[in-house]
Amino acid sequence: MTPLLSDRIATPPDPTAAWTPLEFEAQLRARESGYHIHHPFNRRLNLGELQAFQVRGWVANRFYYQLCIPLKDAAILSNCPDREVRRQWIARLLDHDGRADHEGSNAGGIEAWTRLGIAVGLSREDLWSQKHVLPGVRFAVDAYVNFARQAPWQEAAISSLTELFAPKIHADRLAGWPSHYPWIEPEGLDYFRSRIQLASRDVEHGLEIATSWCDSRARQERALQILQFKLDILWSMLDAIERAYPDDLREDARP
Repeated sequence: MTPLLSDRIATPPDPTAAWTPLEFEAQLRARESGYHIHHPFNRRLNLGELQAFQVRGWVANRFYYQLCIPLKDAAILSNCPDREVRRQWIARLLDHDGRADHEGSNAGGIEAWTRLGIAVGLSREDLWSQKHVLPGVRFAVDAYVNFARQAPWQEAAISSLTELFAPKIHADRLAGWPSHYPWIEPEGLDYFRSRIQLASRDVEHGLEIATSWCDSRARQERALQILQFKLDILWSMLDAIERAYPDDLREDARP
């Protein structure tokens, strides 16, 4: 019996149907093209093309972001009623603020970044006074923290999924900086070494939250919007830094 024409026509996929978890993760990972690893300033930084004052400017401004990461994570914790999630997420806050005696490996990411600042020629006071933090950087970072405070905790958690792309950017710095910038003390790069493993752990937990909460196409699309928002935050920070520290910046304006 000849099949009816209607039986031979494939039903088109439903554009509103939720992606499978693997498809959803692939959609998230595809946003890597907008990660700040591709920003012109970061490319120059990792190719060894920047002058010392430009490296110092980047370190001093990025320090404000490091300071605010625990505030972001504390905001997520304060909005999250799930004890098991809180038990895992609090590790991120401690990773940056430090643990126990706050010495050595317990010092935390903020202290590790402070050591990076000292290694590139900034003083501890330079960093902690925030005197070099640009208005554009402050505005972008504050917008991120405010988002974490006001959004549902699941959305704020999803914004941290830029960690999907972080190991590569840290590995690039570790591979190139020792030869490109030999004047930087090697121990100053410890922050990047520590973050490769921690980022992988955080990605696993973040993806669990995202795939669990994003049980519809609408939520999956919302997750992509949130991830793009965070990517824009990081890109905007480098826009501000690149503009503030041109190659011909006069001597008296250099950090």
